[in-house]
Formats: sequence, structure tokens, C-alpha cells
Amino acid sequence: MEIVKPRKALPVVQHPAGLFYFIKEMSGEMLRYLTAGESHGPALTAIVDGIPSGLPLTKDYIDQQLARRQGGYGRGGRMAIEKDQVHFLSGVRGGFTLGGPITLQVQNRDWANWSETMSPHPGAKLDDRVVTKPRPGHADLSGALKYNHRDIRNILERASARETAVRVAAGSVGRKLLEELGIRVTGHVVNIAGVEAQAQGFSPAEIAQKAAESQIYCADAQAEQKIIAAIEQAKAAGDSLGGIFEVIVTGLPVGLGSHVQWDRRLDGLLAQAVMSIQAIKGVEIGSGFGLANLPGSQAHDEIFYTQERGFFRETNRAGGIEGGITNGEPLVIRGAMKPIPTLYKPLRSVDLNTKEPFVASIERSDICAVPAACVVGEAVVSFTLAQVVLDKFGGDSLEELKQNLAAYQAALRTV
Repeated sequence: MEIVKPRKALPVVQHPAGLFYFIKEMSGEMLRYLTAGESHGPALTAIVDGIPSGLPLTKDYIDQQLARRQGGYGRGGRMAIEKDQVHFLSGVRGGFTLGGPITLQVQNRDWANWSETMSPHPGAKLDDRVVTKPRPGHADLSGALKYNHRDIRNILERASARETAVRVAAGSVGRKLLEELGIRVTGHVVNIAGVEAQAQGFSPAEIAQKAAESQIYCADAQAEQKIIAAIEQAKAAGDSLGGIFEVIVTGLPVGLGSHVQWDRRLDGLLAQAVMSIQAIKGVEIGSGFGLANLPGSQAHDEIFYTQERGFFRETNRAGGIEGGITNGEPLVIRGAMKPIPTLYKPLRSVDLNTKEPFVASIERSDICAVPAACVVGEAVVSFTLAQVVLDKFGGDSLEELKQNLAAYQAALRTV
């Protein structure tokens, strides 16, 4: 059995991203995306490059994920203004991808109130809504110092988690690719304000159903009520809350990722993707930090084999990844989100220009955005997995990708 993946002969050159990534970019085999746009600009945009042709993709599919990101108990006033919808500007025709770059746009309805302040033209009202008081916990101060800005708005507009709207749109493209291959992504909230949601004994499908019915996107109805009460208490106090979400992925084939280089290890790629979400301060895979408290005899997943099931494990403390490679068990990854640093009871700060102490300025904010962060987590995990799937199996069309995957899985059954 041979999986054919045509490659181009390339010269050996120096490249700041490394020879591995240079080769993959030049050969057209790297799935990637870039986002652009400001929180109060006209729109957010993403360009997704490397998706095979023939993938079914509709506006409604992506809009469903965008609506989930805007939901969740504890969201702020911005969600009452925006009703996010995606617009395809390239790469999709008749509900199917063409194989070229896909341009996705999510418009900001609030732009109408900011068009003069945020205008790209020389006549912009640059003295309007100036921010000079950096908020603790944000990119405000470090960003202003790094980019030599005296108006912190030039930092907070791009650093804002508003950017995750178009990241969800881009991640939804990767999610759709995975679904076409029988891979399912499920996210749910497992902790807010120290209230633990219990989902043991539920299948991923059951978790998905229960989370969809929950205002907090958790599978534990009793925990949900306690969390809502905690959010209301924080709101009354002018405070904010963080928490933990979990993403479970089923149907992954063995062999995604690699042990041979640090930047090809799947656990590292996933950790980077989840950690890149605004306000995420911790990531764990499988039993994660809990493994540090166990002896080795209790930390690892023993391996079994039957003719019917092949190789399998009865536990999944590794979270579906060993040595940087998927092992056939469900992937389980969690992200820990800090409380949102924009508070209605602002923290102390120092004015960037006058150096005088002050209370930090307030931008419109949420009390708790952990459910929304969970949806973003699903998106970035989906896109990363779509990247490694295409890296391993290749294919310029969805049909070719499916054939390559099927041939690989057939070969594994002969081992």
C-alpha cells in the first residue's frame, strides 16, 4: 500500500521560519490562516489557505458556531449590539470549496459608532476616545511601550478578544473538514469560580447534547445553577470570573503529529493554539497536572489487544497523545481562563503620559466569558487537527484526502 503525495524539488535555503516550514509553504501543503481587523473597525477578516477542493461549506454552518461564541451566561453589552455572521469573499462556490484561499469576513455592527474615531484616513478624530490609563491584566501597557503608542486604543483594539469571532469562523472551516472524515469535536465548561461540573459517565455525544441545552455550556445541571448564582454575585460586586473548559475529540486516527522534532509534536501544537486564546493562562492534556501527584504505576495507560478492537487502552490519562502522536484514544485538552481583567470596579494603574496614579479606564466587558472561550477552544483545536491531518494524508481535493486516509486505516488493520 502506498499513499501518493506529490512533492516539488526545492533548493536548500535559509528561511526565518525554518527549512521545514519553508518547504511546506512552497509545496502548497501547509494549512494556515491569518486574521486582521480591530475591535471597533469595520470588520474582522480571515484568510484560510490550504483547504482542499470539494469540502461542503455554507454560511449557515459557520454562523451557528459564531452564535455559540456570542452565547453563554455572563456576556456583556457588546453581544447585544453584534449579531455575528460570516461573509465569503473568495474560495467558495455553490456551497463547496474551490481549493484556493478562502476569505472570511465578520462585520462589526458597532463600526457605525466608531467610523470617525477609527477611520484609516488622515481626517480621523485621533483625539476622540483616547486611552492613556493602562488596565492591569491587558496588553495595554506592554503593547504601548513595544509599539511606541501614546494612545493605548491603538493596542487594545487589536488585542481585544473580539478578534476571536473571526478565529471561530476560520476554525469552523477546519472543523467541517474533520467532520467529513468522521472526526467529532465536543467542548464543555468544567469549572467556573471553583464550581466543578461533573460529566463522568457521559459519552462525548451526551456531553454535547447537555452542553447545548445549558446556559453555561456544561453537562451538569446542578453545577450550572451554582455557576449562574456566582456570576450574578460577581456582577453585583463589579467583579469578573474565570474557569476551565474541556475539548474532547473522537475519531482521530493513530499517528497524527510526530516525535521526531519539537515543533511537530501534536501536544505542543495544541497547547500553543489553546494558549493563544485571549485570557488563557493554562493548558493541560489528559490528566495533565494531576499526573504530577501520582506514582508512575498509576499515571500511564496500559495497552491491550484483541482481534476485534486491535490495540486499545482501558484508561486515557494521556488524553489521546503519547510522544507527541495520537494513539487512537479520544483527545482531551483543557484551557484555564483567568477572570476578565476589565472590571466595572477598576484596579489601580498609572497614566501612561502623566505618570500619575489613577484607576484603570473601563471598556465594555463581560462578567464571565468562559463558555465563549470554550467555543473558541473548539475552533483552534479543530484547525490544528485539520493541519496535521492534511500534513499526514495530503490531497488537493476532499475525495483524494478521504482515499488516502482510508488506505492508511486499511493498512493499520493488517498490523
